[in-house]
Amino acid sequence: MINVWIDEMTPCLKDNLTGELISTEVLRVRRKSFLQKFNKKNGWYVNWAELLKDSMVEVYALVVAGTVDIQGLVALQKSDDMQAVYVVWMCTAPQNNKLLVSEPKYSGVGGHLFAIAANKSVEYNYNGAITGNAANAELLEHYCKTFHADFLGILHPYQMMIDEENAAKIMEVYDYEWTDDEL
Repeated sequence: MINVWIDEMTPCLKDNLTGELISTEVLRVRRKSFLQKFNKKNGWYVNWAELLKDSMVEVYALVVAGTVDIQGLVALQKSDDMQAVYVVWMCTAPQNNKLLVSEPKYSGVGGHLFAIAANKSVEYNYNGAITGNAANAELLEHYCKTFHADFLGILHPYQMMIDEENAAKIMEVYDYEWTDDEL
């Protein structure tokens, strides 16, 4: 389920209080024990540790550079059938979620998470293609408008796909460092 708003197209995260641009990194999260604190009860929409029970799912965290200060999480799975990366789950940290707080701490988190998915798609030889299910009709429309996603609606009423060309445009905007560090 994809449950993020694309609030601002900015290469780095933007601190909404100061306007400062904040550098980011991407970490792979392999430990269920680490993900235990990221759950429905505290605003993460799903129990993230449960997602790692499927050995095909990879979880990545968008963090403030040089820290483990997680600003968003994305769970991905290779889909040879679709020739795309399937987004199992994607959400921002509660402090960045405009549905949970009146003034999110950072802007740009959602777009970064889409860029991470597109980057992994390129790595898997899917040329950047991304597929997944928006959380609702409003978000589906938002992704179609913002990223030119295509509505599929085959396996889920809000199923969508971002093609290679539009994924490349997403990857051009967002800047982050991949690290070998894992949690």
